[in-house]
Amino acid sequence: MRLLLVEDDQLLAEGLARQLEKAGFSVDRAASVHEAMMLGRQEEYRACVLDLGLPDGNGLDVLRQWRENRVAFPVLILTARGDWKDKVGGLKAGADDYLAKPFQTEELVARLHAIVRRSEGRVLSTLRAGTIELDENRQMVRVKDGTEHSLTGTEFRLLRCLMSHPGHVFSKEQLMEQLYNLSDSPTDNVIEAYIRRLRKLVGASAIKTRRGQGYLFDEAV
Repeated sequence: MRLLLVEDDQLLAEGLARQLEKAGFSVDRAASVHEAMMLGRQEEYRACVLDLGLPDGNGLDVLRQWRENRVAFPVLILTARGDWKDKVGGLKAGADDYLAKPFQTEELVARLHAIVRRSEGRVLSTLRAGTIELDENRQMVRVKDGTEHSLTGTEFRLLRCLMSHPGHVFSKEQLMEQLYNLSDSPTDNVIEAYIRRLRKLVGASAIKTRRGQGYLFDEAV
């Protein structure tokens, strides 16, 4: 899952980015209203962590403009402000959740997974497609015979993307956008390599190739 982290505190942003990547997110960072506004409109994100106190303005203004421009990815507001009026203001502006500093990273990750699940119409942390189950908390996949396999961060993001929309054809470009952030430089054949590795785990027939189009997860398997 690709995530936008809007935080101007460099040390906090670096630490959070590392923890979020361990939790299965590919993270792009923005440190200002200008950067956040641009990335939110141009890129495809599954969620956003948005700080309110930015050097060139208020994060709530970013959120309001996103929503006015139909930017619909879930947003979790992260701020040092603990007053209930700030929480209400954030939710009215279009936020999906609110977390005040200081906080535990585990709670942030849990809340992010929860708002993403809600945006996908799910309530459980286990993603099921056909006979395959993907545990988002443990980043493990359970196959038809009940065997469980642990996944690398990239394998998890790729399989989650495919399983979240079974039957939907994802192009290589769309998959690359969800697997890597803007600072990564993956090779052209990286998607094929990871597809081969996942097929060894979930079965060759579970992930189908549409020549000239991309890949899809077959929930009939």
